[in-house]
Amino acid sequence: MSTTRAVSTRGQNLETFQIYKNLAWLNELPAAEAEQTFLDCCGSKAWASRMAEARPFKMLDDLFTAAEALWFSLPPADWLEAFAAHPKIGSKKPARTQERRAADWSKDEQAGVDDARETVKQELAAANRLYLEKFGFIFIICATGKTAEEMLADCVSRLSNSLQAEINVAAEEQQKITELRLKKLLEK
Repeated sequence: MSTTRAVSTRGQNLETFQIYKNLAWLNELPAAEAEQTFLDCCGSKAWASRMAEARPFKMLDDLFTAAEALWFSLPPADWLEAFAAHPKIGSKKPARTQERRAADWSKDEQAGVDDARETVKQELAAANRLYLEKFGFIFIICATGKTAEEMLADCVSRLSNSLQAEINVAAEEQQKITELRLKKLLEK
């Protein structure tokens, strides 16, 4: 085995060890603290409560499987609560209900807007307003790795959806965000 590969394997083993150590930490949190921690990942109180109750998670896949199953078992009212826990795409202010960690994650996730041309930012703000007027909730997109132009194109495209279709698309996007945030939580 080459030295580079051995160092790489050791690094991966240390990362995996740390992730499972953090999973053990999450499993051992008092229920109220676990709920608050899960709320940073998804703003639905019902989802966070059910995730806290579903512990302990033996493997990472158990955590992600439960997160997805519990999310899609919730009624749309709980989805809307989670959507409201996000700032609008391009907003510099955190959502009203966001805690510090979730606000920092949102800022990082939306970093693609930071370097956008001012005209794109204005078009995105206008599309956000139209979206909110049409659907009654903010535009939700898993923004990680997307440019402002890509987010704008997605928002404009989704304006043609029916309310039922769009709430389902937004729920899928929220699920992606939640999974990314669970990973960030465990990689800390």
